[in-house]
Amino acid sequence: MSIFDRFLPQAPSETPPPSGGIRLVVGLGNPGEQYDQTRHNIGFELVDRIAVAEALKWARERKFRAKIAKQSASLILCKPLTYMNLSGNSVARIARFHRLKPEQILIAYDDVDLPLGRLRFRAEGSAGGHNGIKSIIEYLGTKQFPRLKIGVGKAQGSHDMVDHVLGRFTDEESPEVEKVLAIAQDGVSCALSAGLDAAMNAFNNRS
Repeated sequence: MSIFDRFLPQAPSETPPPSGGIRLVVGLGNPGEQYDQTRHNIGFELVDRIAVAEALKWARERKFRAKIAKQSASLILCKPLTYMNLSGNSVARIARFHRLKPEQILIAYDDVDLPLGRLRFRAEGSAGGHNGIKSIIEYLGTKQFPRLKIGVGKAQGSHDMVDHVLGRFTDEESPEVEKVLAIAQDGVSCALSAGLDAAMNAFNNRS
């Protein structure tokens, strides 16, 4: 049990915990127009696309410190509004309220170690230098939760890494971004319907 549990909203006592499978898909990013369509916000872009495909509407939920779009308890989409380095606070609040286990939470986020256009599903792992994942590990108290890494590539030449991830994609990169987001959307659909192993087998070698 995480040391943060006592600060988080709790589900009504009559609400049974959902069984099996991924139920919460979290796209990581930073709130605010100045961060729209930056590399660091590609997780936001992915869940936005899923919401459109599923005809789900976003609503700000103060108790979760996030924007939420949901299809009853079977699918919850989340965009934390806490800024990247406190993403775990939002994720833990939602998980506790809906009685979700870590393995039922899929986190989608940018990865500079993957080339633009590549993606990787993983069942667990370290933060790998990503502050959003670091925060989620801290708040959930475990590294064992599914994640979808979406490649945004490394900074080129002498460019600073922070400037790189907070920068927007170039016009030349945009077609590749659209392509990988479409593949990622299909991958999430596969993970939701067939499970994470099926998504890893089908999508980890696609580009």
